[in-house]
Amino acid sequence: MQTPNPNPYQFPPPQTPPQTPLQAPVQTPPQAPSSAPVAKRRSRAAVAGVGALTAVALAAAVTGAVVLFRGDGEDLPAAPADPSKPLIAGWKTVVNPKHGTAFDVPPDWEVLAPTVFSGHVDDVDPDKVLIGHTAPAFYKSRWCSIDGDGDGQVTDVRLANTGTKGAVGAKDAAEVAEKSAPTWVYAAYTQPDKSVVKWDKPKEYTTRTGVKGSYVKARSEGAARPDRCAGDGRAVVFGFENSRGDLVAWDFYGRTGVPGAVNDALVMRIMSTVRLSGEPQDPAAGP
Repeated sequence: MQTPNPNPYQFPPPQTPPQTPLQAPVQTPPQAPSSAPVAKRRSRAAVAGVGALTAVALAAAVTGAVVLFRGDGEDLPAAPADPSKPLIAGWKTVVNPKHGTAFDVPPDWEVLAPTVFSGHVDDVDPDKVLIGHTAPAFYKSRWCSIDGDGDGQVTDVRLANTGTKGAVGAKDAAEVAEKSAPTWVYAAYTQPDKSVVKWDKPKEYTTRTGVKGSYVKARSEGAARPDRCAGDGRAVVFGFENSRGDLVAWDFYGRTGVPGAVNDALVMRIMSTVRLSGEPQDPAAGP
């Protein structure tokens, strides 16, 4: 049992990484809603232009078996001549000018504008944003749709979400990752239950272009399933410094144990493309 650094979210202590690849418990595929009323619990996702947070609803998703990706045989440059160009042929580049960062996602992912904020609010207090990031990329943005509270408004739930956020105030990259990863899992998948959120201790990591930092993997084990879109999820957060020396974080989170969930090898491959991209626009205090 590992003892984590002090964490303001008071999650359970991080779990010692197992000797075999981590894999979320196998879940049965989402079933069609029954005639029973759907519970009102839904982890609301906020997706809006920066400065105009509009709660939308529910969480997004991904899956994975933990396999650290450190190369796939491609002959890649040590540093790209143009950070806005993808490192992996055929992929899309996600640039966040605010933080001076970039990373790549597969071609079937949806890349949103850098000014778009994506995050999650407190189920009890919808005006309180628990965590969020900007310049997001979504995978299967209409993976599951549901009228969570029976008000006639259907919410589209994403299978996976990734982006970058600021982390000014953290003491180092490891703290950024260890605080953020379990928070993503809690905010997106387990509210109000913190007891089912588990995470590993920080690990040092260097991306393909030489960006050094630390990452943490978190997951839920036994999240409530009040509706067919809800269930367990996971998150991976990589903390590092941008060109100005500000601490920032690359974030990934998504559902686990469902057909089509993103596996860990792909998550790590995306993370391996994280790089610096130009001068940050302003202090990276927020998302």
